[in-house]
Amino acid sequence: MAYTTIDDGSAYHHTRLYSGTGSSQAITNNANAGDFQPDWIWIKNRTDDAGHPIFDSSRGVNKNLTVNVDDAEATVTTQVTAFGSNGFTVGSNNGANGSSDNLVAFQWKANGGTTSSNSDGSITSTVQANTTAGFSIVTYTGNGSSGATIGHGLGSVPKWVIAKNRDTTSNWQIYHVEAQSSGADQLKLSNTDAVGSNTSVWNDTAPSSSVVTLGSGDGTNRSGDDLVAYCFAEKKGYSKFGGYTGTGNDDGPFVQTGFKPAWLMIKRTDGGTNAWGIYDNVRGAFNEITMNIDADRADAENTATNYDDLDFLSNGFKLYEENDDINANNATYVYMAFAEHPFVSSKGVPTTAR
Repeated sequence: MAYTTIDDGSAYHHTRLYSGTGSSQAITNNANAGDFQPDWIWIKNRTDDAGHPIFDSSRGVNKNLTVNVDDAEATVTTQVTAFGSNGFTVGSNNGANGSSDNLVAFQWKANGGTTSSNSDGSITSTVQANTTAGFSIVTYTGNGSSGATIGHGLGSVPKWVIAKNRDTTSNWQIYHVEAQSSGADQLKLSNTDAVGSNTSVWNDTAPSSSVVTLGSGDGTNRSGDDLVAYCFAEKKGYSKFGGYTGTGNDDGPFVQTGFKPAWLMIKRTDGGTNAWGIYDNVRGAFNEITMNIDADRADAENTATNYDDLDFLSNGFKLYEENDDINANNATYVYMAFAEHPFVSSKGVPTTAR
């Protein structure tokens, strides 16, 4: 049996750096041999304090949700204005295209914008799924009933789910397999809270290979509201959603993922003061990686050395510094990671560290 079916992570996930112009410009991707049509785009202005606007090809262009705030979906015509066959177009908005600013776009592929109706759950959902990469975009209308379910279309169990009510000011709700007691607990992407118990989010029920179970709360299932869920299943050699315990010293833990990471997000789960830190192999092209963006904050990129230092290795990542955000003594953390390359390719060839 092959170690992985994905030898090049950039076929399904890509980080693109670009310079803002303050006027409409097309951003061309430089991944997967010039063939990367994005379906989920997460943008951050690295230079200025600005929000994290996200767009997907299921909800459509101009439909803005902002990761670091709890606001309802807004129509914004000056951020992402088009999805292209190998990139996207941005307008004049500072958060997506500030003049002379440095920006980054994190991108994932689903199904090229093609959706289908899914009746696996008690609520009929609209699903755009990429079963090879384990990623789906699910839109649905809430019914307010505890125990309601939505089909996710992945054919395998999601280990990371991000849900947002599009119609109402409400927390971004996170299901992470390593932060849960069944599905009773919650994390909130838009703030620094520790994991908390709230059965109204996931109804004390873990996802299955066909459905995600919802509680009755506004964040995942408010009656009559439109919502979106981004669902991720693990794929060997490409994605990993796990946890670790910090050591509180400069020789921190090594976390094995089974691949060389390209993108990593870390959140402390037992303390309420720590951000959702994002690291990648494009902004941080060389070890140690110190360029940090916090998903829950509008702050510009943090480039301070000896802040949140870590290395991307051929089969995982290695932590340094006794920093509360990534490596406090006996603190618990969850992470979400996507691969540059698998540790061993589908042909059995090992990948070396950079």
